[in-house]
Amino acid sequence: MNFQAKTFCATLAAAFGLLGMGASNAAETAFIIPAPAVDQTPDAAGQEKAVIAGGCFWGVQAVFQHVKGVSNAVSGYAGGQATTANYDTVSNGSSGHAEAIEITYDPKQVTYGQLLQIYFSVAHDPTQLNRQGPDRGTQYRSAVFPANDGQRKVAEAYIAQLNKSGVYSKALATTVEPLKQFYPAEGYHQDYLVKHPNSMYIVINDVPKVENLAKTFPGMWRDKPVLVN
Repeated sequence: MNFQAKTFCATLAAAFGLLGMGASNAAETAFIIPAPAVDQTPDAAGQEKAVIAGGCFWGVQAVFQHVKGVSNAVSGYAGGQATTANYDTVSNGSSGHAEAIEITYDPKQVTYGQLLQIYFSVAHDPTQLNRQGPDRGTQYRSAVFPANDGQRKVAEAYIAQLNKSGVYSKALATTVEPLKQFYPAEGYHQDYLVKHPNSMYIVINDVPKVENLAKTFPGMWRDKPVLVN
């Protein structure tokens, strides 16, 4: 669903009196899942990066902006080429890109496995194939883009672990794809939830994700989000 379609849906929802709907009534729910059995142990000081995709980047970015140990979470594109890394092209669903988030984090405060636990639990529904909520297309796929072999091993092991756990009603649709390059999205997409908290798309689809983070992972929650702009 492109930007114009999302705006239309928000207008339509308002016309039908959905402005009074609280986030608690939305369809977004958290999966209560075990921590990863395989995780990375930080072996050096400094920041690391993780790139993940799980539907519209507005809500996924907002979730990780509230995670302790995250110093930046940028909305963007991954999986395609530089020439197609723009919103209009990606929205067509033929670019190979997914709407993705690049997370910069301190592995001594939050591990890669813990980021994936949040990702699989509250940031999106990993059982949905090429869609999330009202958004459909390969650009909304569930995908992990490991930055190195260590991240790849953690991601693959965790997906296998979760598939065996019985937490989900069906197998995860999440793919593990090589990280060719991450391309930051246009400026108007950054910090979108903070800038547009009353957008109906945000209220229905994304605010519940942030609320679920606070409730499900209170030890990893920070009240003030870290912003791009």
